[in-house]
Amino acid sequence: MRLVQVMIPAGKREAVLDLLDDEDIDYVLTDETSGRKYTGVVSFPLPSEAVEPILQELREAGIERQSYTVVVDAETVVSKKFERLKEKYAKEEETSNRISREELKSQAREMAPEVPAYALLTVVSVVIATAGVLLDSAAVVVGSMVIAPLIGPAMAASVGTVLDDADLFSRGARLQILGLVLAVVAAAAFAALLRTLHLIPPMDILTVGQVQERLRPDILSLAVALGAGIAGAMSMRSGVSASLVGVMIAVALVPPTAVIGIGIAYMKPLVVLGASVLVLVNVLSINLAATATLWYSGYRPEHWLRLDEARTATLKRVAVLVASIAILSVFLGGVTYMSYTTAAIEDDMVAGVETTVNDYPELRLVDVKLVHEENLYQRIFDPRPEQVVVTLARPPGETYPGLPEQLRENVVNGNDVAVEVRYMEYESAKNVQEIG
Repeated sequence: MRLVQVMIPAGKREAVLDLLDDEDIDYVLTDETSGRKYTGVVSFPLPSEAVEPILQELREAGIERQSYTVVVDAETVVSKKFERLKEKYAKEEETSNRISREELKSQAREMAPEVPAYALLTVVSVVIATAGVLLDSAAVVVGSMVIAPLIGPAMAASVGTVLDDADLFSRGARLQILGLVLAVVAAAAFAALLRTLHLIPPMDILTVGQVQERLRPDILSLAVALGAGIAGAMSMRSGVSASLVGVMIAVALVPPTAVIGIGIAYMKPLVVLGASVLVLVNVLSINLAATATLWYSGYRPEHWLRLDEARTATLKRVAVLVASIAILSVFLGGVTYMSYTTAAIEDDMVAGVETTVNDYPELRLVDVKLVHEENLYQRIFDPRPEQVVVTLARPPGETYPGLPEQLRENVVNGNDVAVEVRYMEYESAKNVQEIG
């Protein structure tokens, strides 16, 4: 619900009041005695969906854009006329459950913060995320997302696109670029400082779980980013708080940006490549989804003469986003194919091991370990493991000299994959002793 206050220009009082009466809107009229060119102030409650069409009708009745118009939230309105008005506009699909374009633009401007505050919060959030990634702590990484101010610039750019507001679009785009650059620099500097001063123990960052999660982005990453963009746009169009959605957008951007910085600090180009692809896909997808959602929701420029310009600009930007995402999706598709193929090969090999070991009733299969190439991106072209390590439990003194060759024939099918068999001796179910 909204409370609207409008200054009535001289000579327009009757037209404005007639319009409100025709729409069956409750209003209060106050005379303006300041001696300016306005003769009164009219205040009236409206459902959120009715703000945009009523303001448009008021402009057509003579309310100039430069006049003093205020739209504020109203907690409660007790009025039969208001209830009827709410029912009327709830039935209109064009305006159902969405705020006016003026409110949308105002909200987008407020969500695009000033540069000093935006830069500070971005740096703080990514430094915390970098610490969380290096600690392999999901809780710390999640905490960093709460303070990340990344939703505002993305939503501002999308709103600026659909409403043909070049300044708002430019501000949103610049803030997004600035935020990503600052985040990468801050993460790299912080990780390099920790490494140089030996504030953390030496580590192979490829073995850190939080890093591994961002090294192989697949098609599901695209779905997450698109969902975050749609959620952000829907929260804006309904006028509800976007703070929770902001965390969702931060999920798609902050941790992988921290991983880029860590990869730079540890001089791991493949880490930088994988995380960079993930960040780019997420940024582009969030902007694409938000823009498409707002356009589909019916938001257009105020003046119909600018509608063609807005449509052209929107289509061009959407085309660029779609083309960029399509190019990057080749990489995502490759990683997805690698993951699927690797899983299928692993399942077949484990099944082959189990079938072979079943021919020896006295043997117990303890573990099957598949060792892959460390270079994650070479595995796209060759998803087979380098080595299969089979651990078995056997009775004391028993030997099986032909088993490794039998496993090699049944499991790797002549491929250049090493097979290693390790044995553990057991005397009973409670006494198993590893011997090599």
